[in-house]
Amino acid sequence: MTEPLLLGYPITQLFLYFIFYSFCGWIWETCYCSFCERHYVPRGFLYGPVCPIYGVGFLLMILFFAPFKDNLVVFYFVAVFVMTAWEYFVGWFLETTTHIKYWDYSHIRFNIKGRVCLPVSLFWGIMSYIAVFLIHPPVARLMHAIPDWVRYLLCGSTLTLLLVDTVTTIRKLALVTKAMDRLQSAGDELRLQLALARADLGDDIAEAGEALRRKLNAARESLPAPVTERLDSLMDNYDELLAKAERYSRRFRNRYAHMTSRRYTLDDVRAAGAQLKERIRSAKAQRKSERQAAKRH
Repeated sequence: MTEPLLLGYPITQLFLYFIFYSFCGWIWETCYCSFCERHYVPRGFLYGPVCPIYGVGFLLMILFFAPFKDNLVVFYFVAVFVMTAWEYFVGWFLETTTHIKYWDYSHIRFNIKGRVCLPVSLFWGIMSYIAVFLIHPPVARLMHAIPDWVRYLLCGSTLTLLLVDTVTTIRKLALVTKAMDRLQSAGDELRLQLALARADLGDDIAEAGEALRRKLNAARESLPAPVTERLDSLMDNYDELLAKAERYSRRFRNRYAHMTSRRYTLDDVRAAGAQLKERIRSAKAQRKSERQAAKRH
């Protein structure tokens, strides 16, 4: 049985290229972001050590850039255009489906809606040259040396893991979106009820939960008891939804610390996460001091 080909390449070989370069992309992003953040930051949406955006990007380089290898100038500009278009599409797709911007180049000059920018696009051209001319030839020789049965086994096992990882991640993203929608709705209702109770419709609709708590406490004495009970109930519901949103989104916030959203107010979720980390650190410090005290006695 002859294996199907795609642009002259066996499907299983292309899939292994995808997995290998996704892993290389994960190493690159993790090292770069960990260096910038001064602590370990495992990048990527999936649980496993892969960044599919790099895997697809490298496949584009391998499949479509080869005809331009004899003209480096054309090769470079084609690579810049194609890879920039791919990065823009991924950024647009994620923002459209999750309503969250996971990377933002708005602070860099010559950007397009913060999804792509000129320096990164030029970098893509350099990376394409390095990938096609320097990295891929030895990788291709290594892949060709793998026996067919080993290649099929690797493809089957990695594909299974990738599918399980993808389904799990999509489910988690759906939970995050649902939790953030409910949190936003609860926050909007709480802000509106507080504004109406105080006859103050000038309140900022984007205020986070801490600001609302301060206003609620400040206005408590001047409000009727039933109104205060209603606001307290709304605040308790908001806190419960906030804890759920913080828990569901924790992995994505740890991996994309600077993500933003036009639809959701993320300040409260970040603050809840910071408070949780502080409580964990305090508990660890207390246990450590108790163990040291026990040793002294």
